[in-house]
Amino acid sequence: MLRNREIQILLLIMGSISLTAIVAAAFISSISAVFVSILSILLIGSSLLFMRWRYRELEKLSVYLREISNGNDSLDVRDNQEGELSILKNDIYKVTLMLSEHRSLLHRDKLQLTDAISDISHQLKTPLTSMKVMADLLSSPDLPPAKRTEFTHHIRIQLERIDWLVSSLLKLSKMDAKTIQFKKDRIPVKNLIQKALEPVMIPMDIKEQTVSIAGDDDVAFAGDFNWTVEAVINILKNGVEHTHEGGAITITFSENTLFTEIVIADNGKGIPKEDLPYIFKRFYKGKNAGEGSIGIGLAMAHSIIASQNGVIDVTSESGKGTQFRIKFYKQVI
Repeated sequence: MLRNREIQILLLIMGSISLTAIVAAAFISSISAVFVSILSILLIGSSLLFMRWRYRELEKLSVYLREISNGNDSLDVRDNQEGELSILKNDIYKVTLMLSEHRSLLHRDKLQLTDAISDISHQLKTPLTSMKVMADLLSSPDLPPAKRTEFTHHIRIQLERIDWLVSSLLKLSKMDAKTIQFKKDRIPVKNLIQKALEPVMIPMDIKEQTVSIAGDDDVAFAGDFNWTVEAVINILKNGVEHTHEGGAITITFSENTLFTEIVIADNGKGIPKEDLPYIFKRFYKGKNAGEGSIGIGLAMAHSIIASQNGVIDVTSESGKGTQFRIKFYKQVI
């Protein structure tokens, strides 16, 4: 400690002051000089002890910070004393907690990224392998024209699937990064439903399914029309896929002082109870998932709705159908 420059300066100053006081007291009397000398020694000794204690406390803080930098977040440097050193300890502990939370978030994001890359690789592997096989077959000069047409058609389907997957993943990544600016336009729900039904009408006609719509024309909410249409399309596609031929899909919507609600229900085969907690999880495929299902449509719908001050719930019963309930809450001014 005596090698510390601050201590050396302190001793030099206190020694100079003490020497001056002793010399001045010697002009008064020898007893005064002895008394001042004793006081100076006690003062210097007390200062050195106090400085030694403070440096020990600072050393403890240094050890604490080194432990934190090595990943030991279980230490607690706080105390219940008063003073600037205690305030410093408490402030360092708060910063430590904040850094620990950031570290946990970064670790979680890293795991999510790893899982996402693994899932994407898995989803792309199947169509790419299929196209590679068909491309090798197409190179054969003896391949019949009918088979050549069939393989070309299948390759086109797989390319469309990859294009949709990549496009969907890019959209989800933008939503995760919160780089999408959702509009706050007034959206009439009836117009929204009509637009979302357009891409699913042909599959419904093929399966001879019916759709019924019920709701007042003036029901609306504030949101982004195009993104919300995409969310509803994914929910409708799910209903069409899991509803038998000749089945029915019903869409109802209403509005109150708290929220605007859209209910999309079908009388299809339903979702198994064990799958319900996970249907909005990315790449999750339940027991009733179709062969070509990727498990990303409902995850995207959930993200779009949640990003617009909304919630989506699902209830289902095997063999009786599924009901998706969407609520867009109104902003409080």
